[in-house]
Amino acid sequence: MNILIFGPNGSGKGTQGAIVQKKYGVPHIETGVIFRENISKGTELGKKAKGFIDRGELVPDDITVPMILDRLKEADCAKGWLLDGFPRNLAQAEALWNALSAANIKLDYVIEIVLDRETSKKRIMGRRLCATDNNHPNNIYIDAIKPAEKDGKFVCRVCGDEKLTTRADDQDEAAIDKRHGIYYDTTTGTLAAVNFYKARVKVLEVDGLPGVKEVSEALLKMLG
Repeated sequence: MNILIFGPNGSGKGTQGAIVQKKYGVPHIETGVIFRENISKGTELGKKAKGFIDRGELVPDDITVPMILDRLKEADCAKGWLLDGFPRNLAQAEALWNALSAANIKLDYVIEIVLDRETSKKRIMGRRLCATDNNHPNNIYIDAIKPAEKDGKFVCRVCGDEKLTTRADDQDEAAIDKRHGIYYDTTTGTLAAVNFYKARVKVLEVDGLPGVKEVSEALLKMLG
């Protein structure tokens, strides 16, 4: 089962990707990891990518797509894969589709976690980090993982740690708006990429508003 997964920041895309990975035993492949592995191993594509990254430039698609394709041809992808973080725009969607077709690799499903822009932004800004363990889920805007209260202050809902902090980039509204501007763009952005695939492969639209359990149950039911 070969899958692409889409969802705006704050939609729980990473969490749902991990659930699909565990359920079907396919690798959860993220483009950032592919870049780091190619650079650390000193591959030809990695060297080219590093040059762009070192100059603060975006790595061109004609380097990124072959890197992804190489990863999808590795042994652990023989029974399927879940690709996360690419494509981010229409041009990349077209390039990836053409590369997969040329390599005779079938794309079975596209998962789209649907969440409105305002809710997505609130979820990002509502994240709270526990000083004891950053993996303790706390979010002031999600009832299922809302921090507990003690003496009028929020404390970690898992361990009760009274020190909850925020990540600087989670509170940077301009940066969030910029990322969402790309994602929600239906002309050339990420949603344009999703629409491109809708004409070519089965796209599973999952409502991202409910809790993690409800979203995963709906998603796994669709995947069968």
